[in-house]
Order: sequence, then C-alpha cells, then structure tokens
Amino acid sequence: MPLRVGLIGCGLIGRFHSRAVRGLNKLGLVDAEYAAVCDLAEEKAKAFAEIAGVPWVTTDAVALIDSPDIDVVYVCVPTARHKELVLRAAEKGKHVFCEKPMATSLPDVLAVAEAVRRSGVKAGVGLVLRHSPVYNVLKSLTEDQALGRLMAIVFRDDQFFPIQGHYQSDWRRDYRLAGSGTLLEHSIHDMDLLRWFGGEVRSARGSVRNFAGHENVEDLATAHLEFESGAQASLTSIWHNVLGRPSTRRLELFFESGAFFTDHDFFGPIHFQTHASLPQTVSEEEVCARYLELVGCAGAPFEEALRRFTLEDYFFLTAIRQGREPFPGVDTAVRAHELVDAVYRSAAAGGEAVSL
Repeated sequence: MPLRVGLIGCGLIGRFHSRAVRGLNKLGLVDAEYAAVCDLAEEKAKAFAEIAGVPWVTTDAVALIDSPDIDVVYVCVPTARHKELVLRAAEKGKHVFCEKPMATSLPDVLAVAEAVRRSGVKAGVGLVLRHSPVYNVLKSLTEDQALGRLMAIVFRDDQFFPIQGHYQSDWRRDYRLAGSGTLLEHSIHDMDLLRWFGGEVRSARGSVRNFAGHENVEDLATAHLEFESGAQASLTSIWHNVLGRPSTRRLELFFESGAFFTDHDFFGPIHFQTHASLPQTVSEEEVCARYLELVGCAGAPFEEALRRFTLEDYFFLTAIRQGREPFPGVDTAVRAHELVDAVYRSAAAGGEAVSL
C-alpha cells in the first residue's frame, strides 16, 4: 500500500512539500498519498485539500497523528509547536518529518531526539541544503587531498525578513512562536553546512543585533567557529528589507592549495582555482548532472524532479519504505543546534568563546 501521509501546516513550506510529494508520486519515484491535511485556519486547510486532492481536512493535529489511517506525519508549523507534535508522533509510532529548526531551544531539541530514538520511529529533519546539488558537488571537489588543509570558510547569508514578501511568515516576528531570529530560524542550515565542510568544532563566538525592533528576534547574527583541525569559519546572517533581493548565500572555502566559491545555494555554478590551474567553473547544468551521479539517481524522472522540487522528500520517503534511517535525521540536527546554542551563549556573554 502507498505510504499514507498527513500534513500539519498549510503555509509556504507545507505547500512546498505537498507539491513535491504529489509530483514525485506522478513521476513514479515514490509510492505515497496524502490522506489528511491539518491547519488551525480551517478555510486555508480546505482550500489546500481541494488543490491537493486530500480527502480528510481537520484543525486537530492530535487527531491526525492518532489516526490509524496515517503512516507518516509532516510537521510544517511554527517552530514552537514542533516539540509537542513530534513527541506525539513518536508516542503513537508514526514516522515523522519535522521542518527545521527542530525546536526553539537546545534542551527541547535533545528531548525530541531522545523520544525519537526510544520510540524507534524514523524521523527526518528539513535541513534541505544537505540535498543541495551545488553543496554536494562542492563537497566532492574539496575532498581532493592535493588541496592540502582547509584554512578558512567565509559565509554570508542574507534574505529579506520573511514576515513579508512571498514568505508571509508573520509568526517569525514573535519570539514565542519562533524562539529567536535569523540565526536559529534561517542559519541553522548554515551551521549544519559549516560543520559538514569544516568538521568538528572546538569553540564558537558570536553576536546578535536587533534592527527591526521585534522583541528577542535578531535580524543580524555573526558567528566565528574554530574547528578541531585548526581551520576557522566566519558567518554573517542578515534579515533585511530589500524585497527585490532574493535569498542568497555566498560560500567561500580556502585551502592551502585551492580556493572555491559559489553564490547560489542550490544549482551553482561553482568557481574554483588550484595552485596548478587557471580559474575554472562548474556550470549549473554540470552541477546537476554530477549531483545525480553522486547520489545514484540517474534518469529523466529524477532530472525533472530536481528541476521542479528538490529530492529531499524522495530520500525521506524512500528511507521510510526501505526501513532505513532518513538523512538528515535528528542526530545531524542536534549537532547543528548545539552550534547555534553556543553562538547565542557567546553573544549573551559579550562575545566570549564557548567551548564545545
């Protein structure tokens, strides 16, 4: 039988996953169907269900999770509700996909991770950049031993404040729903990437600032990480009001004998130069082709899926079907949250280094 999916949250990210699951199903890449959709705004849920062809609409998330007609729960609601819903799914033996961040605080993240481990359910976390073609290909390029040691990572991540524009995530101005600001809500992705590229972190320093004036919701965060290898990284994360500027990330990696950079966090291109070569570029088209080869997803259906969605939901649902642990899962998310927590603690202490 198809995996029966229940979606909680009909906002931007819920619509993203809905399109992906339905599209992957039509392409024959997954065998899943939407059995239920939930949102506190009933009219929104009904409109969503009509478009997606979902038979059951509810405003009661607990009823959806508890239903014997649901195999997999997608949690796509404001961050403050993640903990209670994932705990409920684990208690009821339901596989669960939780959008990032896992929770608003590190203690809550650890509680969620422990509950998932005890229950034995499969859980995925929406650290979608782990499925980004450009970062996967970049990682493969930087594993060349001839590059020598990693020296430094320079990372800038900026987007307009997501309470406006196409995001319309008004709840992100309220720390009681979001937990905090750009470092947790957006750059949890970046912390995960920095650890992926740089390895284990020895210490972290950071600062946060609030320009927009929303209580306890920072719109500027800086972080400095020192890796156990001796390499260092700097991150600047910004929420601004330049609505015409797309969400963008610039990642630069410097090795003893090579330098790499990209200005796009999904398709590329990648620019690089080594001690023995002139500047080179891996085009967007080549990035996508190399990525599909790296992850073993050859063929026209995967190429179409990659153009229209990401392969995030494909890998999650395939892992569920095959009885494997999804990736990225709770362990990967915990490590990213530990870094975010260390930066917040450093900021609260005036920028003092926090050991990990």
